Parts: sequence; structure tokens; C-alpha cells
Amino acid sequence: MKDTRIVEFRKLLNALMESLVATARVSRWEGPDAVPAPLRESASKFPHHLEAAKRLASGIDTGRPAAASLKAMSGALGRLDAAHLAYRRRIDEAPAESREAALDLDAEVDAIKGESASWV
Repeated sequence: MKDTRIVEFRKLLNALMESLVATARVSRWEGPDAVPAPLRESASKFPHHLEAAKRLASGIDTGRPAAASLKAMSGALGRLDAAHLAYRRRIDEAPAESREAALDLDAEVDAIKGESASWV
């Protein structure tokens, strides 16, 4: 039977990554059309997803079965949080670099997505 903590944590991390990608896309949005509402909404859910993932991670007992997967996901959570903080700091300090900051954020999310197959 699959550990329900892994399933729930994976869902939260996927939602968190989706929100980060949406955040990066919104910051790169150009042209006369407004940012689509679903994209804005997904980006706005980042704080909620981050808090929920942090709550779940704080309750992880690393001595139980599946601890390696949970530790890996906790590490990914920390990296996603740090990537978002670096992104926010960069666009606050150098707004002209927002496009590059968004690309860096996307790259970190893509790297973590690539590792997610090992979270079994």
C-alpha cells in the first residue's frame, strides 16, 4: 500500500510547482491582452500551497518506511521556497531583470520536476 503522506506531499509539490510556473509566466507576460484569469489565479495560490506543504513536511517522521522519499520531497520543498525567494528578491532589486529571473525560476522548477520520478 502506498504511503498516503507521499501521495499528499506529491500533490502539494505539484501544485506548488504549477503556481511557480504561473508566477514566472505572469511576470513575462507581454502584449495588449490581459493575463488570463486561470493563470493569475494559479500564481496567486503559491502562498497557500507553500504553507500547506510546509505544514505537511513539519510532521514527517523520518524513521518510518518511505522516509527517503519524504526527505527528498522535503528537500525539493526547500529548494522551491528558496527559488521563489531568490526570484522575488531579484525582481524587487532589479525590475529590468524580471524576465531573466522568471527563466531562472522556471529552470529550478524544471530541475525539480525531473527529479520527482524518484519520489515513489
